[in-house]
This record gives sequence, structure tokens and C-alpha cells, in this order.
Amino acid sequence: MDTSDFVIGQRWVSHSDTALGLGIVTDISGRRVTLGFPAADEERTYAIGNAPLSRIIYQTGEQIETFDGDKYIVRSVEEIGGVLVYHADNGESIQQISEVKLSSSVNFSAPHQRLFAGQFDRNGAFRLRVATLQHMDRLRASPAQGLIGARTQHLPHQIYIAQEVARRHAPRVLLADEVGLGKTIEAGLILHYQLHTGRAKRALIVVPDSLVHQWLVEMLRRFNLRFSIVDQGRYDALKADVDEVDALVNHIFGDDDAVNPFETEQLVLCSLDFLTSSAQARKDVQAAGWDLMIVDEAHHLAWSPDEVSEEYQIVESLSAVSRGLLLLTATPEQVGVASHFARLRLLDPARFHDLETFRQEEAQYEAINNVVRSLQVEDAELSEGDRSALEGWLGDEFEPLLAGDNARQAVIDALLDRHGTGRVLFRNTRAAIQGFPERRPVPEPLPCPSMYEGENWGLTGLSPEQSVSEDQWLAEDPRVAWLEKKLVSLRPAKVVVICARAETAMALEQHLQLRAGIRSTAFHEHLSLVERDRAAAYFADNEQGAQALICSEIGSEGRNFQFAHHLVLFDLPANPDLLEQRIGRLDRIGQTETIDIHIPYLESTVQEAQYRWFNEGLNAFSESCAVGVAVQDAVRPDWEKVVGGDLASLDALVASTSDEATRLRTLLQNGRDALIELNSCRRDVAEQLIDGIETEESSAQVRDYMIEAFDILGVDVEDHSEESDVLRPGEQYQAGHVAELPEDGITVTWSRQQALEREDLAFMSWEHPMVTGVMDSVTASGLGKAALASLSVKALPPGTLLMEAMFSVHCPAPDALQLTRYLPVSPLRLLVDVNGKDLSRALPHDRLNDLCSNIRRRTAQAIVPQIRSEVETMVGHAEQLSEPHLEPMKNQALEQVEALLNPEIRRLEALQKVNPAIRDEEIEYFRDQLAAAREAISHASLALEGIRVIVTA
Repeated sequence: MDTSDFVIGQRWVSHSDTALGLGIVTDISGRRVTLGFPAADEERTYAIGNAPLSRIIYQTGEQIETFDGDKYIVRSVEEIGGVLVYHADNGESIQQISEVKLSSSVNFSAPHQRLFAGQFDRNGAFRLRVATLQHMDRLRASPAQGLIGARTQHLPHQIYIAQEVARRHAPRVLLADEVGLGKTIEAGLILHYQLHTGRAKRALIVVPDSLVHQWLVEMLRRFNLRFSIVDQGRYDALKADVDEVDALVNHIFGDDDAVNPFETEQLVLCSLDFLTSSAQARKDVQAAGWDLMIVDEAHHLAWSPDEVSEEYQIVESLSAVSRGLLLLTATPEQVGVASHFARLRLLDPARFHDLETFRQEEAQYEAINNVVRSLQVEDAELSEGDRSALEGWLGDEFEPLLAGDNARQAVIDALLDRHGTGRVLFRNTRAAIQGFPERRPVPEPLPCPSMYEGENWGLTGLSPEQSVSEDQWLAEDPRVAWLEKKLVSLRPAKVVVICARAETAMALEQHLQLRAGIRSTAFHEHLSLVERDRAAAYFADNEQGAQALICSEIGSEGRNFQFAHHLVLFDLPANPDLLEQRIGRLDRIGQTETIDIHIPYLESTVQEAQYRWFNEGLNAFSESCAVGVAVQDAVRPDWEKVVGGDLASLDALVASTSDEATRLRTLLQNGRDALIELNSCRRDVAEQLIDGIETEESSAQVRDYMIEAFDILGVDVEDHSEESDVLRPGEQYQAGHVAELPEDGITVTWSRQQALEREDLAFMSWEHPMVTGVMDSVTASGLGKAALASLSVKALPPGTLLMEAMFSVHCPAPDALQLTRYLPVSPLRLLVDVNGKDLSRALPHDRLNDLCSNIRRRTAQAIVPQIRSEVETMVGHAEQLSEPHLEPMKNQALEQVEALLNPEIRRLEALQKVNPAIRDEEIEYFRDQLAAAREAISHASLALEGIRVIVTA
């Protein structure tokens, strides 16, 4: 290097101290050159003969930044008097930017520029970068994408619904599985998929006040989704943080520029009770806008053609500003067709606009179902009547469908897709899913005490203790003494006790604790959310926890206590659905024991009549009852007569109830329920998905990958037990690359089964935030982009230079297009020498990893300036060799995109003709996706993603 190499104004970087940033030549004197480093506010003078400096020349297509912060893309470069002038594009015009004006903070994107600037890594970082790109490519193309990371069992009905709904654009559906089948998990899986794939970014969950913390914990524990609760406390805290100057307060909270707590977070959880009570919150939540909203316990949203509840109005207004909407309810139609229609109306008001029209549509479901049953009989000939009906329903599509592969299933699929509520309603039944425990009613008839005389009948007679003093009923009600003895006899088994009123629950719990010495805890609406959570946790503790949990009616919704198998119904509700909700707290997937339902009732009172009506009329204790409310409506005059005290009519009521229940169950099975059930779980599709998820999990790839990443990123890994480790920040910990790692460490498991058994262990999967965070960080940063290694093989003389180059397809497009599923991000690998010979097949990547060794840092820094021209030559060769690979990649990607989207567009167009449930925006979404994908793919290019320069020894 002589004096002519340096010109005042040139930009150079010190590869012995890259933290100095981009230097500028300020003085050349004799054999010395002086550079200023504005970013570090330092000046350094070097001997020209051995200055540890590299000239910085940005290439066409690279981004440059001026000291004003303006960013440009380089289109061409020229040299004027030894100083570079970049012809650069700012998106509006081409500007001439002298290198003198470049920002002094540098982050080199081109791998060879990083190498020349001394920003190169060891072999391990390069291997990690290549492995990251390969894994990302495989995972993004996997049909299991978005469903891998949940801490849940792989239940076919949940996986099927999650995948079927989540892949839709802005899904709007009613999840109506029977109690205990896991609607919360289905909603969480759908949300996780939509967030993971970029289809949604902002989500709102609205639940009853009693379930806020349960949803918060479930979303974090099962799906690693961190929601923020917005409640009155959040508003109060915001106001407390503001300067108390009135004008400022008025500015922040009193005008259109006010702080909106719902806009400060992407994932928000709030209670419907809070929205009902706060006009400001209602205004703010609606103004925030949402990609996906989830509403739990949607059957509480009261609606009729004549009267609309405030809760319904709030959700209706929110549904209008939320692209996607999930409504959760275990009782979609039991509370009446009008109520069911009200839920569907929220999902798609254009489709479900008239109640009478909806009633007429439902009337044809039985006919469709009968034809479906005929189609399911293998080798059976279609009757003329069935064929005629199918031609009427499917039109011109019928014959082509019947002539295709797997014809009968194709016809069934078309029927389910085109008619009824199949696209917006998913409902699995216990009978179809199976695997549930037996329910065993244990009646306990008790004599009615004289203190309840005159209170034996009517709805108040179901909870007669409210008519006398607390001390009196605790002392004289035989149910109390019976409960004490029963709990003692069942010890140490866990027991859930449910009664209608909070006052009853509180009195019972205090009595059991203080007078009977039974370890118990109360759960009722007068407790704060935190206190309820503590009560539930105390009950769940097997070591020092409570034996009994005494709940008011609020305890019969949302909370899951399947670890217990004894339920005491201290009283009976009037509504059959409330009874099913109570039993459903224990009768859930995951329950392994027969559930004993203990029913103490007072003889010759309304309690006995209600017990017999539930047991003999509805069989509601032994089996889940989906028709209870509908039956109650049908026999209501007779039921009210018996409840009022007409005991002589009880036998007739029980008989008519049993007949009506049988009739309605048959109607439901023959009609709507059977159709929905067929459309709610395609077991073959679900099993394929589960196989795909378990294939990703069964290999040790994720652990192997993360262990290698941890080694490079300074995370210490200590063996904990089989399939689990303890992770702690080490001495060389790089916090910027590893999210979710606490200072005191974390214990993780790599096994789903162990994660289900040990909730204290974090479940590490390909979709855990720590794993995705590492992968995103590696690809977004310069880690591993450039490496220098030595290689010793007899076939190559010492001093030979090779370069391993990794190219990826660069295709700028929104995440929601999911183009990475079709355009591979795994690197195109080329191994070239200085003469441009392609040695890729002779020395594969894995083989090269085994043969290569690291070069000491100081030695490497001395080598880099000497091989610069050869490296630039090899980069040119690699880029030339890569070009023929681009067009086939683009063509293959386009074929895959069109093969996926064109049939879906044609299907939805055909479907819309007979099923108005298909919204125009759904079809337009896929058309726009296809057009955007074609446009993006046409502009795809190959980007040099990393290089490893190899010097033979």
C-alpha cells in the first residue's frame, strides 16, 4: 500500500477495531495517514505500509445512509479524483452522493464488505446461519406451520378446526363444541396460527369478568402469547402518570388526541363487564381497530327482534371494526333458534339478515343429511330421488364431481360446503369425539326441616336457605351436616361444591373451615380476580391445598377442575344449561376418573321434583344434554305447575319431558347437528396434520439447533433431567439475539409429553418465542454472514482459495402473502475457486464443515487485505453461476402459488352462487393475494446471504 492508495475524503474502516465506525481520510503526511472516526469521536494515525484498514466501496443494490439520516439504494458508482460518487435512488429520484457525506455508523450488508471491514465470524456462526435458513425454509413450507408450538394434546377435532379456520382470511366463525371439548384451546390455536403467519397482528379477547385472568394465563402458558389487560386500573394508572396540570390532563384525556390504552398494545384482553360500565373504554376499544376478536361465553349476549341487550350492542359494534371474529359458546341453539341466529348475525349480518328466512333454511337440513347418509354407504346405488335432489342442490357441478376421483366424498364435501352454516359454525359433540368418563349420579334424599315450611315450592325453594338466618340454616339444614360427613368420608379426594348464591357459598366455606375443621376455600363473584385465582390454585395444590372448593354459580363457567372427580350440587338450578355448565367443570377432556355427582335434595319439595325432572326426564346427570332448554320451553307450562307445588303432575311431566327429549335429540341428529358434525372434524385431514406436527417434534433437530446457537450466543446449558435443560446467561451472553431468557435462567423441556405433565417447564418447540427470536435475529443481523477458515486436503495445494457462497431468494412482500411457503429461503449453495470452477458437488456443505478449521483472529486480519481482489473475483463468479438458478425458482414458486390459489378462487366463486355465507371480500382477498404474489415473484432476485472464504494449508 503506497501513498497513492489514500485520498482525502475517502472512507475506510479499521478491521482491527470495527467499533470505530466508518473513518474519513483527513490528512496524508509522508508515510502516515490520519483518519477521523466521527461515530467514536476519535482520530487515529497509521503507518501507510501496514495500516489495518479496508476501503469501503458499496455495490449496486446496497443501501447507503448519509450523515443526515437519509437512505438511498446504490444504482451505480463512479470515481472522481480518487473519491467515490454514488448515483443513488431515494425512491423519488436519482441523487449524486459523495462518499464524504456518508454516515459514520456502518452496518455492512454485503458479506464480502463485512469480510473486508474485519466484521467476520468463526465457522460456527456461518454454520448457524446456513442451518437457520434451511430450517426456516422447511418450517414455512410445512402444513403444520402455526400449529407446532402449543402446549396442548393433539386432539383431532381441535387440530382440524384450528387449521380449517386459521388459514382463512379474517375468519369469522362460531366455535360451539359441547362443554369440555376445548373451545379455548381451539381459539388459541387459531390465534397463534394467524399471528405466527402474519395474517393478524392486533387481537382483542373479550370475556366475562370472572374469566379474565384464566384467559391471560392460558394464552401465556399454552401458546406463549403475552396479553395485556385493559381495565379501570389501567385507565387510572395512565391518569396518575400524567402531570396534574389541568391543561395537560385535559389535552391527554379530554380530546381526540387522548391516549388510547387499547392502541398501546397489540394483544389486549378485557372484560365485557368493563366495556359495559365505561363509555370511554367503549369509545377507545372501537377506535383501536382489530385484526381478530375473540368473544367467550357468547350465549350471554341477549338478542331478540324486539329487544337487544347492551352487551350484544357492544359486541356488534366491535364486530364491525374487527376483520376476524371468533365467538365461543357451548350452547349455540339450546337457548332458542332466535338466540342462535343472533350469534350468526354478528358473524355475517349480510348473510344472516332475517330470522324467518333462517328458520326456513334450517328446515331443509334433514333432507340434505339423509342424502349424505346414502352417499356414505359404499357401493350403494344412488336412488333417483337422491340424484334429483343432488342435481337441485349442486346444479351443473354434480355430474363432474361424481365423475372425479373419490367421487362420493367430493359430493359430500360440496354439499357441506355450499349449504347451511357449515362455514361459520363448528360444533363437535361428546358422542362423536368419545373418550369421556362415565357420569354417575349419587342422589341423597334428606328430610325437609320445619324451618323451611312455606318455602318448599317455587323457584325460591331451590335455595330455601335464603329465607332464614344464616346461623339457623347452617345449624338445621340437613344438607350441611350431610356435606360435613361426606367430605370427611371422601378425604383426601378433591371435591367441588356448587351452589346458586354467593352468600350460601361464603357461609358454607366459613362453617366447614371454622366449625368442621375441613380445609376448604370459597370461589364467588364477591372476590377479586386475583383472589379467585388464589382460591383455584389453593384447591389445585395436592400437598397443602384445600380438599373442597365451594363455588357460587360463577364457578360453573369457564374454570376447569378435571383433576377432581367428585361434584356436590348443594342445590339445583332451574335452567338445564346451568346444570350442564356445572358438571362440565369436571367432565372435560383430560378427566380420567368416573365423575360422582352427589345430589343432596330435600324430600317432598321442589328440590325433589327438579331432581326427578333432570334425572328421569332429561337424563341430564348421566349424559350431556344438548336439548335441555328446548325441552323446557316445550313443557314449560307443566314444569311451572309442578315447580309451583302440583306434585300430582310430576309423573306426567317426567314422561312428557322424556318423550320430547328423545324427539328433539333425533331431530338434531337427523338434521343440522349431523351436518355440522361432519364438517367439524375430518379425522383423515386431522391425522395428517398431527403426523406433520409430530414429525417436526420427534426429531432432535430443534434441540440440536438451539444448543449450537446457545454455544455461539453465550447461553450456558446445564442438563436438568431427561429431555430437559437449564438455560442461563453465560459470560459471553449476547442478549440481543436471545429473547425470553431471564437473568436467573429458565428450565425448559424439549418434549411435548413432559411439557403437558410439568407446567413449570417451558416447552421449547420450533415456534417458541425464544427459538423464533434466535432465528429471526440471525437472519436479520450480520451474524455468520462472513467467515474465514482453513482447510487441509491433499488434492489442493497450500494457498489455494475457495469461497462457499450462500444465496437466498429476495422477494419483498407483506408477511400476510406468505410467499416464503413457495419461494425457498434455504440457501442456494455454490463453492467456487478463483478461476470460477464450481466445486459444490465435490465438497458438500456438511463435508466442508467437518474439514474446515478456525483461523486465529489476528492471523485472519492479516490475511484479509492480501486476498481482497481474489475474493471480489470469486464473488463475481458465484453471482454469475447463481443467475441460471433464479428463473426456475421463480417459475416453480409461481406454479405453487397458482396451484393453491386458483382452485380456491374457483371454489369460492362456485360456492357463492348457492351459499351467501361466502363474502365478496373473501374472494377478493384471494384474487388480490394471487395478483400481489405474481407481482412480487416477478421482481424476485437472488441475494448473497453469506460467504465462507477457505484458505488451504
